[in-house]
Amino acid sequence: MTTPVLVLVTVFVALLVLNVPVAFCMGIAAMLALLSMGNMPAFTAVAHQVSTGIDSFSLLAIPFFILSGLFMGHGGIARRLIDFANVLVGRLRGGLALVNILTCMLFGAISGSATAAVSSVGGFMIPMMNRMGYEKNFNAAVTVTAATTGLLIPPSNVMIVYSLATGGMVSIAAIFMAGVLPGILVGLGLMAVSIAISIKNRYGKGQAFTLGEGMRAFFRAIPALLLGAIVLGGILLGFFTATEASAIAVLYSFILAVFFYKEVKPSQIPGLLLQCGVMTSVVFLLIGTSMAMSWVLAAEGIPQKISAAILSVTSSKVTILLAINAILLAVGTFMDMTPAVLIFTPIFLPMATSLGVDPVHFGIIMIANLCIGLCTPPVGTCLFLGCSIAQTTVASILPKCIPFFAAMVVVLLILSYVPWFSLWLPGILGLLK
Repeated sequence: MTTPVLVLVTVFVALLVLNVPVAFCMGIAAMLALLSMGNMPAFTAVAHQVSTGIDSFSLLAIPFFILSGLFMGHGGIARRLIDFANVLVGRLRGGLALVNILTCMLFGAISGSATAAVSSVGGFMIPMMNRMGYEKNFNAAVTVTAATTGLLIPPSNVMIVYSLATGGMVSIAAIFMAGVLPGILVGLGLMAVSIAISIKNRYGKGQAFTLGEGMRAFFRAIPALLLGAIVLGGILLGFFTATEASAIAVLYSFILAVFFYKEVKPSQIPGLLLQCGVMTSVVFLLIGTSMAMSWVLAAEGIPQKISAAILSVTSSKVTILLAINAILLAVGTFMDMTPAVLIFTPIFLPMATSLGVDPVHFGIIMIANLCIGLCTPPVGTCLFLGCSIAQTTVASILPKCIPFFAAMVVVLLILSYVPWFSLWLPGILGLLK
């Protein structure tokens, strides 16, 4: 290991242990590594990498999708999706758990945010499930794990980040389409676990409804469901790019939340814009500093060296994918998704492609891996948010999460070794290169 890489890794890990924000860990580590090279102005080089790293038209989609998600989250969308989901699966055993999961899938497909799904869906469903006799920690576990499906079902900000990290090797449209079946598969796995637990604990069914009530719930949910159809349909039909689609999503969600459902008041809009700005700045700072860190790693040839070292031990595709999965699962426990994607995509993607793994397929493997990390301590954002909403503790909820983790890992292995689930839809749409 060269001196710059040793400095980079040591400083990054030390700052991470000290609970320094990840963006600063990467920026400081990259700057000190460049200083150790001694042949360039480190401050200028890092600043240049940060500025060029976020200088991308495609990245404009991130603040637009964030703002669209905020309008949806505050616009009463979750409640209407819950009513619609109840029509579809509410009458089954453990119906409210299934409604919770299906709503998270639908809401995630609209907002593209796991934390928004936990807040909006969990804030309504967890108290309802509590009142209906479901165990509190089980309710929180269902919500926390189901919320991550929205990161696989498009549109998803982390998919945009992955497309950027591949250097244009994977289009946003391709990775969007690749996530549809895997997201549904994860949701079905979580539903299977919920049904088994509900039967064991004799949890009840959802409320009965008439045909008229079911039709009204469906029609009330149609405007919200149309957002995903407009965004994805417009991209696939060539009417607009993913970035332009994100702007259209903002306009549509604004009209829906302010004028149609009338859940967002004009006085709330400045606060939502400010919240969007803060969230965007955090994501962009992560992207910029990770680019500086990735530049140091690339300059020292680290991706090639790691790939050569692993391939020297084994050339088995099955074994190497298993090793990559294990590493990413470990990484996800202590690092958020955005920096993890930006740091490890340049390291693992060349190795995966050398084994014949399609870059689009690998993106789904990586995102599915890191979704599990959102539900695990010590960093799991969804886990802690779910505990706060359910008014419980991490120690209480984790045992209830284990069966759901097992289902997610099983689906992850299926997705890893059966590329059809990731590549079928992009393939028939002609999005694969």
